[in-house]
Amino acid sequence: MNQQDIIQKTAEYIKQECTGDSSGHDWWHIYRVWKNAMTLCEHEKADTFIVQLAALLHDLDDWKFNNSGDETPLRAKTWLDSLSIDPAIADAVSRIIMHVSYKGAGVINKMDSLEGFIVQDADRLDAIGAIGIARAFAYGGYKNRPLYDPNSPPQIHQTFEQYKNSESATINHFYEKLLLLKDMMNTATAKRIAEQRHEIMVKFLDQFMNEWDGKDV
Repeated sequence: MNQQDIIQKTAEYIKQECTGDSSGHDWWHIYRVWKNAMTLCEHEKADTFIVQLAALLHDLDDWKFNNSGDETPLRAKTWLDSLSIDPAIADAVSRIIMHVSYKGAGVINKMDSLEGFIVQDADRLDAIGAIGIARAFAYGGYKNRPLYDPNSPPQIHQTFEQYKNSESATINHFYEKLLLLKDMMNTATAKRIAEQRHEIMVKFLDQFMNEWDGKDV
C-alpha cells in the first residue's frame, strides 16, 4: 500500500469513527486540521506523510473523550500497526498525538518536531476565529456548561490537572485558552493567520459583553 492509499484509508477510518460527534471534534474538524496542516507544510517543508497521519489521527485518543484521562495514543498506534507503518514513522506520529493538545496556560509545550509544530498549529488555528467561537459553544453545550457566569472568573491553569478538571463557563474558555493561542503558534505562517482570527474573537467578546450588560440598547 502506497502512502496516498494509507492516507485515504486513514481518512475513511477517522470519518467513520467521528460519526455522530456534537462536541466540535467531528470529522469536519479533523478535515480542516488536515487541510490547514497541508497548507502550513507548503511553507515549512516538513514530512507531509507524517503530518497528514498525525493530523488525521490527532483526536483519536483525545483525553476529553477517553476513560484514561491522558493522550497515550493506543488506538492510533493500533491503527498504524494494522497498516504495517514503518515503526519510526509510527513513533513520530504517536509523539505528535501525545503532545498536540493544549493542557493549560502554565504547562510547557513538549512538542519536539517540525511536523508536530505544524499539526499543533493547524489544530490551534481551528480553535480560534469564527469557527473557534462556534466550536467553543458546541463543546460547552456538549458538556452542559453555562454560556457565562459573572461570578466565576477565568482561571490561568498552571497544571494539566487543573485545566482538565475545570468546569467553568464557555466564555471563560476564551480567556483560559483561545485568546492565548495567537502567541503560542509555532510557525510563521500560523502566526500570521492567527492574528486575523484572534481579532474576530476579541470583537465577538466585546459585543457579547455589551449585550450581556445591555449597553447596546
